[in-house]
Amino acid sequence: MKARISSPAGHHSSRRITGLETEYGCLVEPPLQVSSVIAAVRDWIFKEHRHGLIDRHDRDWDEPKGNGGFLFNGGRAYLDMGHLEYCTAECGTTVDVVRYDQAGDRLLNKALEELGLDHQASFIRNNVDHYTGATFGCHENYSLLRTAPLTQRNVLSLLSFLTLRALYAGAGRVGRPTHLRSPQMEIQQDPQVRFHVTQRADYIQNDFFEWVQHNRAIINTRDEPLADPRQYRRLHLIHGDTNVLPSALFLKVGSTRLVFDLLEQDALPGLMLMDAVETLRQISRQPAPPWLIRLADGSQADALEALQLYLAAAKHQLKGRDPETDAVLLLWERSLAALERNPLALVGQVDWITKKYLLEMFCEKEGITWDDPWLESQDLEYHSIDPTRSLALPLADMEGPWGLPTTSDSLAEPPMDTRARVRSKLMHEIREQGVGYELDWDSVQIEERQRIWLMDPLRAVL
Repeated sequence: MKARISSPAGHHSSRRITGLETEYGCLVEPPLQVSSVIAAVRDWIFKEHRHGLIDRHDRDWDEPKGNGGFLFNGGRAYLDMGHLEYCTAECGTTVDVVRYDQAGDRLLNKALEELGLDHQASFIRNNVDHYTGATFGCHENYSLLRTAPLTQRNVLSLLSFLTLRALYAGAGRVGRPTHLRSPQMEIQQDPQVRFHVTQRADYIQNDFFEWVQHNRAIINTRDEPLADPRQYRRLHLIHGDTNVLPSALFLKVGSTRLVFDLLEQDALPGLMLMDAVETLRQISRQPAPPWLIRLADGSQADALEALQLYLAAAKHQLKGRDPETDAVLLLWERSLAALERNPLALVGQVDWITKKYLLEMFCEKEGITWDDPWLESQDLEYHSIDPTRSLALPLADMEGPWGLPTTSDSLAEPPMDTRARVRSKLMHEIREQGVGYELDWDSVQIEERQRIWLMDPLRAVL
């Protein structure tokens, strides 16, 4: 869902609705149970309409009433497959995606503190259960114009980019041979690999598929726009890692938004991989350059040179149109250059490099090897959302638009430039009047009145 607005320089700025769904891991001290902690946190969020309105109707077979609800900041919080999941509001900028994603961490930390559970339980932003081998995701949602030219060439080029961006978007994980204990995953493990660039690569089985829990794909093909289907699509991506560092999230989301701009302009480079899934796993298992990949024509290429093609196209088409675009392009360019020449320059900026650096220092200090199970606990601490426990946040580079302070509170207030603002306003009216309601992304029903449709996610007023 994209609109054009004039910028002072005479260029066109792109507004594309983007949102994240983060499934949090939860660590507890006995005798606490994870299920009771996440239920208590959910209940605290919605008690007396503290941060939102709980669902009063069944949304689906796996989302019964009372399972979760919409938040006054435009997002959602609910229980999903044994996890507490937080969805950001619909965001029109990359900076807002980062801000509203961080609001989820703040909300859960606040809940644990208020419940007196902060010393017995904690939440983590990761994607792998080291004990069972189960995975949980960070889903990305990007609006796309229904008129976008989804030709075979463009779709395969998009698939190539989404595969290769793991080199700066991956969160990294320890990869001991016994790491994944489910039989189907053990087959995929290489006993020589002690560290992986991404957490999700070994769980992706397909390039395109409709479902998200089985036969996971790089590009989810479900067509559920949650908006006017005549105008919009929603690209639902499930293969990416949950980022911890704000700069890494800014680069992942920002560069992906720019690539969707190129797609809509039919300006993507003609790059096609021979096997995207195998390429994703291959680069994940090699935490050092050069990353050589196989193209569809059988030739070999360098993954960073391939990513440079997307960067060059974005600079040619989009540079100078607005400050955020230029900030993404600058960080993208610097990151690709550092990956090739000096990856350690990205400590504090790219998650997998930062985690690998910390774990290498830990091994040296403690005199242990990469086979030591102690590293798995350190891996998890990297992802802690508690600032006093996180291994990542003290190193985070905050010198960019992703770290600039704002005047609004993303925990309480929605973005001002999307339909999240309208929904939040209606929710406040519902709370004040004490009336019945039914909430969804694209509509609001208040008692027996006519349903209010919010079919344009970029419309911030009724």
